Amino acid sequence: MFSDGLLASCRRIGTGLTDCVARARANATAADWIRFALLATICLLLAVVAANVATSTPADNTTLQRGTVTQPADNTTIVSVQGYTFEGSVNDKKPARLIAADERAGTDWTYQSRQGSGAWFFDVDPLDDGNLLVVSPRSGETLIYELNPETNERVWERRFPFEDTHDADMLSEDELVIGHMRAWNETSEVSNDEVVVYNLTTDEITWRWRLREHFDNDTDGGMNADWSHLNDVDQVGEHRLLLSPRNFDQAIVVDRRSGEIVRRLGRDDDYSVLTEQHNPDYLVGENGTPTMLVADSGNDRVVEYARLNGSWERTWEVGTGSLKWPRDADRLPNGNTLIVDSLNHRVIEVTPTGEIVWEYYATWGPYDAERLGTGDESNGPTIRQQNATGSYDLSGSAGLRPGTGDNLDFPSRLQATFSGTLLSGPANALAQLWGHYMPWFRPVWLSSWDAAFLIGAGLLGVSWAGGEAIVRRKRLVGGLRRRLPF
Repeated sequence: MFSDGLLASCRRIGTGLTDCVARARANATAADWIRFALLATICLLLAVVAANVATSTPADNTTLQRGTVTQPADNTTIVSVQGYTFEGSVNDKKPARLIAADERAGTDWTYQSRQGSGAWFFDVDPLDDGNLLVVSPRSGETLIYELNPETNERVWERRFPFEDTHDADMLSEDELVIGHMRAWNETSEVSNDEVVVYNLTTDEITWRWRLREHFDNDTDGGMNADWSHLNDVDQVGEHRLLLSPRNFDQAIVVDRRSGEIVRRLGRDDDYSVLTEQHNPDYLVGENGTPTMLVADSGNDRVVEYARLNGSWERTWEVGTGSLKWPRDADRLPNGNTLIVDSLNHRVIEVTPTGEIVWEYYATWGPYDAERLGTGDESNGPTIRQQNATGSYDLSGSAGLRPGTGDNLDFPSRLQATFSGTLLSGPANALAQLWGHYMPWFRPVWLSSWDAAFLIGAGLLGVSWAGGEAIVRRKRLVGGLRRRLPF
């Protein structure tokens, strides 16, 4: 079939390649073997990523679906989904929208802002007439409006030159309170982050409270363009407001008449109490006990504190190790808690002991959830009133429970691998950073593991290049010294 000459040529080529490999192995230095190992590792990591991307089907990040439902809700649940928007550009794979989920966690309706607006959604509050108060920032401004969910029409709207506003609440029929969270003066390099009361009838600001006048200016490392990250403002009495300066790791109650901070939970950089919290709710317990229910986002948990004997005592903790960046928690009249588990892309109703009885998956990045008929904040008993104080794990989810099973994502596997070792602290810190920030930047077609492999390959490549540069520099300097006459 083949000529003798062709076969002879092939044998000579094969012999030559074998001899070449043998000589290379004989002459290879330790440095050469290290280079080969690095190159092989990088190629292997990239090959795994390429194969996974080519053969896998990315999850549909626009999917809305039912999870566990063992106890149907007694009314519709409204969910605001932040979505992903960057400098006015939207990502259709990570949509921002408002959603209504029915009693059995089925999707009733969805609402998205007008096409091309680059809007996203944060706080949403049900109003007495069945309409919704919506906070919807977009590039450089914030739109606040009353939405009729049956007609998708805006009853009224106001535009504010406020960047990235997260929350606004109705104080009365004609008054809004707004958290202006990024009021940075670039010229003077001063933060004017503030709370304002706005009159809808006269279209003017009638009251304001600036954080720099009540906090040390070196709080959170000093003023910057996102100094306080004031993400929540609630009325908790006729003349009192509950504020959540996220970056200050505390929730505070301000008296509007005196302007003074009259109650404070947490303090800057005391991560054992709160870390970058969202949407605290003020409850009143037995005998008037001040109580706060908080989505403790940075600690991946929901907590409740009661003011006992002049100090705050943590009376409830749920979800540690399961929740990922929770950003809302409301106590329901039945004693359960409605939680927005933002980076697990779901809303769950849990019992005081952590059992999930209602679960709804709502991508991408849900922010706020309200159960119709229960008001726009917590409206139920405290944990102490239910005799359920303690720390509880979550149970009963329809999906994989983080931290168990074979299909762990990268941060969960990292935590599980180093649990109980001397490296558990750094591993947990890295896993938390990865879990909180990587989802916002990782393309939907790249899995958590593939992103880790890709970054690992990049770090190896950079380290290799840096090492080669150092070695070559030493050789160059050594050669020059040998050649110089002095």
